[in-house]
Formats: sequence, structure tokens, C-alpha cells
Amino acid sequence: MTFILYTPREVAERLGARMMQLRLARDWRRSTLAERAGVSPATVARFETSGQITLENLLKLAHALDGLDAFEGVFVAPPAASIAELERAAGSTRRRGRQ
Repeated sequence: MTFILYTPREVAERLGARMMQLRLARDWRRSTLAERAGVSPATVARFETSGQITLENLLKLAHALDGLDAFEGVFVAPPAASIAELERAAGSTRRRGRQ
């Protein structure tokens, strides 16, 4: 098993760089992507250069680049490892975590 640990900032910067690569592969200007995503060109530029963006704008850009499905796997509960875990999950009605 290989572990690669990145900070949140590093992940954000890597996402911005990868989005820029996708944009350039489509031969789109920043303004083209911004218009298709419904965000400002400055938002695209800021994300590409620093990784800073709101979640809503990130999802808009992902949608414009046909990458929105990639977010479906985020925060998915892991599969149950035992029957007891399945039973607990089926009977759980918790709405809050413990303090």
C-alpha cells in the first residue's frame, strides 16, 4: 500500500492545475470556460493559479468540463466489514454525532 499525503492547499493547487490542463486540451480560453460554467474569468484564473475557489464554483467548472460525476465518490460510506455493521447501519436513525 502506497501513502501519498498532501495538504489541503496542495490538493487544491493540483486540482487547479489539472483543470487548466483539461481546459487547454479543449483549446478553450479562460473566458470560454467561465462563460460555459457561469462563473467569472477571474474565478477561473484564481483557481488555476492558486487553487482557491468556492465549492459551488468548483462544481460548476467540473460540470462544464464533464467531470461532475467524479464528485459522486466523495464522502461515501465504506462497505460494511461484518453482518454486525450492516445491522447497525440498517437500524441507525442518528441525526447528530456524539460530543
